Amino acid sequence: MQDEPILLTAPAEGTPPVVADPEALRSACEAISAGHGAVAVDTERASGYRYHQRAYLIQLRRAGCGTLLIDPIALADKLDPLVRALDGTDWVLHAASQDLPCLAELGLYPTTLFDTELAGRLAGFERVALGTLVEQVLGYRLEKGHGAADWSRRPLPAEWLDYAALDVELLLPLRDAMVAELTAQDKLAWADQEFEAVRTAPPPVPRAEPWRRTSGVHKVRGARALAAVRAMWQARDELARHRDTAAGRVLPDSAIVAAVLANPASEAELRALPVFRGQAQRRISKVWMGALLAAKELPKDELPATSPPHDGPPPTNRWADKDPAAAARFSAARTALLEIAEVNTLPVENLLLPDLVRRTCWEPPADLSPTGVTAALAAGGARPWQIDLTSAALAEALTASPAQD
Repeated sequence: MQDEPILLTAPAEGTPPVVADPEALRSACEAISAGHGAVAVDTERASGYRYHQRAYLIQLRRAGCGTLLIDPIALADKLDPLVRALDGTDWVLHAASQDLPCLAELGLYPTTLFDTELAGRLAGFERVALGTLVEQVLGYRLEKGHGAADWSRRPLPAEWLDYAALDVELLLPLRDAMVAELTAQDKLAWADQEFEAVRTAPPPVPRAEPWRRTSGVHKVRGARALAAVRAMWQARDELARHRDTAAGRVLPDSAIVAAVLANPASEAELRALPVFRGQAQRRISKVWMGALLAAKELPKDELPATSPPHDGPPPTNRWADKDPAAAARFSAARTALLEIAEVNTLPVENLLLPDLVRRTCWEPPADLSPTGVTAALAAGGARPWQIDLTSAALAEALTASPAQD
């Protein structure tokens, strides 16, 4: 019978005070420089509370240094010592792509990184949350519960700081265990390629029409009504940005859709709707009504398309009607990739990005040989290990033809 995991409610060495002034930062950076080996890194944001995705706390841990909690808000424009102390160090993060953008805003970049979440996926773990991996691999259970808290709050409660410190408490031993696991599976070279791709990934391209992701927008019909959703979304986004408040806290998506569907003729009618009756919304009801009226007055050539523009192939469930040959290629490719993923004990989405598979099947390269497919996959951003595993099978799949009745 497996031993019960050991519950950790606070760091073994105690939770350090938050570094929030230049003198404390100088001492912290001296400790980092005196330490050795990789640095465990994590951040806490306030995604559900603030508009901007900045870091409100930085957690660091290094052998010979211990754990450090740094307040980047209190130290705004004074983080150069930290930039210098971390320069050239190897970082260990969990779900690195979530933390790297807000760290880059502060001028902090890793020389190399190890992502324990991505390592878990490549090693075939079905569940790769930090707490789950720590429990399965190291036998400890982390005290959780404050990840979605408002980390912009000051002062930060002691129990939140315990939680934050625990997030880096075991990252370094977890990295060591995952290195051993990946080495045993002969996947460490794959992981290194994936980590480097994450480290060097460019910022995501902004969505052309982010308002179309408004929850419930599918209920809205017609270009004029969609223009109203867009106008309200843009007005809310401007307010949220100005206030540095999460957009959903300024006005829920459901309220935008409800207002557009109700199509109020006046501010009084708008205020009669749920959500807009409250005091906070009544104070800015002119903003929302102004957006609705502006949408009504737009010329036809400025109305949005009733369907979102597509960058790439249509949804695969429509391929059989639109292009039966593409549907046959995709079906064969999916079958082949699932088999390869199963043999190598990893998620098929990590074997090859689903979007790259769809694009390649919809518009195959002119050269359908493994060499031609290799070039197409490389151009699409696939890593060498992915290409080695999939190019031959994908080349064969791209020659598949629709079944004849």
